[in-house]
Amino acid sequence: MGSAEGKLVVVLAFLLLAGFLFVYSASSPLSLRLTGEASSLLKRQIIGGVLGLAALVVLWRVDYHVWAGVDDLLLGGAFVLLLLTLVPPLAEGSRWLRLGPFPFQPSELGKVALVLYISGSLVRRTDRLGSYREGVLPHLLVLGLLGIVLLLQPDSGMLLIYGATVLFLLWVGGVPVRHLLLTLLGAVPVGVAVLFLARYRVERLVAFLNPGAYRDTYGYQTFQSLLAVGSGGVLGRGIGASRAKLFYLPAAHNDFVFSVIAEETGLVGALCVIALLGALVVFGFRVAREAPDKLGALYAYGASFLLGFQTLLNLAVAVGVVPVTGLTLPFLSYGGSSLMVSLMLGGLLLGVARASRRSAVGVLVPGVGE
Repeated sequence: MGSAEGKLVVVLAFLLLAGFLFVYSASSPLSLRLTGEASSLLKRQIIGGVLGLAALVVLWRVDYHVWAGVDDLLLGGAFVLLLLTLVPPLAEGSRWLRLGPFPFQPSELGKVALVLYISGSLVRRTDRLGSYREGVLPHLLVLGLLGIVLLLQPDSGMLLIYGATVLFLLWVGGVPVRHLLLTLLGAVPVGVAVLFLARYRVERLVAFLNPGAYRDTYGYQTFQSLLAVGSGGVLGRGIGASRAKLFYLPAAHNDFVFSVIAEETGLVGALCVIALLGALVVFGFRVAREAPDKLGALYAYGASFLLGFQTLLNLAVAVGVVPVTGLTLPFLSYGGSSLMVSLMLGGLLLGVARASRRSAVGVLVPGVGE
């Protein structure tokens, strides 16, 4: 278990178990109100975990080069599923499809498909990355098509994750920095337009800039989250003793589960959770540096960055550093789709780590990690 592969297994196991524990604690009042059973939402989460573990094993044991041959099909399938969320008879809410008794969020699956496709595309275009037309525009087109659907749902938080992941992969994949800076410059007016397309986004921004004045309206979630985090102190109130989850803090079991964790386990428990998530990203980047080839490196970098960036955004929202984004905390928030995809990304990391161990040779990827 001294290898990166073994360390990843340990970290993933702890995160999965911690997720089940805190999902049960944070969701039990809501479960009791909705179904009369305190563990009903936990049971759904466990189903998502079982499916995610099955997918993790496949991604771990199958040669990751296989995905480069079908990444366009996987992305196309994810895009079709995203489009189906816009069809009222098929959609549940604006972001979910119902598959039998369980809702599924296609934008979560799109995260895996996006990492696989952009990574594979960068490898296939290695000798053309110096051209903006060949190295950047095709990937921006893909991001734009996905982004239109995400804005129609609407899910601007997920669009932010998609956009940041694509730009990061372009950077580590060898696209010239000047091209990325030009892209970011062009993205500024687009971001401003997206902000003002929806009233609720403006309200969230206003509440973020002046939380005290809007603590009973637009800033209610942030204010209650800060109360929960602050009331945990150093050691916390104890597992199951959160007051915020008693319908004071909306979305306490998913978007704001970290607030409940901090309230129940205090600073010590919150730092342990952060350390586990941080270790996952650190080990993932280590896997990327030791990958046998550029494809494996990009897969590992993409999966690690995506998990780390989403974690950072979720934690920042919980402590009021950024406006509310509606993003879950990987592995720890309630949501079968989120947990399943987080485990899939973990499986992708394990697959690259396994290939590195079997080859026993780490290859430095030109332009990556230098």
